[in-house]
Amino acid sequence: MDTTRRHFLGSVGQVTIGAAATVAGANHAKAKTTSATDGNTGSSPHWGMVVDLRKCIGCQACTVACVMENAVPEDSFRTHVSVYEVLQDGGDPAMVMLPRLCNHCDEPPCVPVCPVEATYKQEGTGEVLVDASRCVGCAYCVQACPYDARFINHETQTADKCTFCFHRTQAGLLPACVETCVGGARNFGDLNDPDSIVSKMLRENEVSVLRPEMHTDPNVYYIGLDEALSGRVAGEAAYRPPLVSDLEHHGESR
Repeated sequence: MDTTRRHFLGSVGQVTIGAAATVAGANHAKAKTTSATDGNTGSSPHWGMVVDLRKCIGCQACTVACVMENAVPEDSFRTHVSVYEVLQDGGDPAMVMLPRLCNHCDEPPCVPVCPVEATYKQEGTGEVLVDASRCVGCAYCVQACPYDARFINHETQTADKCTFCFHRTQAGLLPACVETCVGGARNFGDLNDPDSIVSKMLRENEVSVLRPEMHTDPNVYYIGLDEALSGRVAGEAAYRPPLVSDLEHHGESR
């Protein structure tokens, strides 16, 4: 797919990392793929995502695609790419990208805290979703999420988050962020299918998850995630939709 490259202003954090890569969460991933290989494919897909950080270039095409596809309000994001300046073993600083989104956990802490059962896990396919018709905007789920992946939509006053583009997968399409990824860093598929791209990637690579100490059994995995970044789930997005033009910002609009 041809994609026009754009320049985005980024907010950059700084961390110091070592050379060793964390493999926390690898045992859980291996268990899933082993179950699938043994023929436990079930009657419906169980969706998951594998993000190959070796291929992410921080272009933010995924961020923009998600905003456009899901009509995400200004200054809010369902997914984005955090950008960090890292110092590796005292060497020159380098830029590291960390795509972030809802992890669609098998043990989601956001579900039990919802007082009206608006947040739930989709039976069969495994997405964690929000029933906006029930949500009262209390933000308990926002506080419970260990991945800083939820927000209160200021237009609807209800909880909002990544849905793995549920409306697209139900129609046989890929999530917008995956379809738009320029470098092929985002990969999506059925964890119950041993022949799916995500199952193969989990078998063939060392993978990590964010916040492994939370034991949420996430369905978003990372290849090439340094252990120093496994807990880096907070921070501003590198892309901010422009609210006003430069002229308007300086009071020079005509």
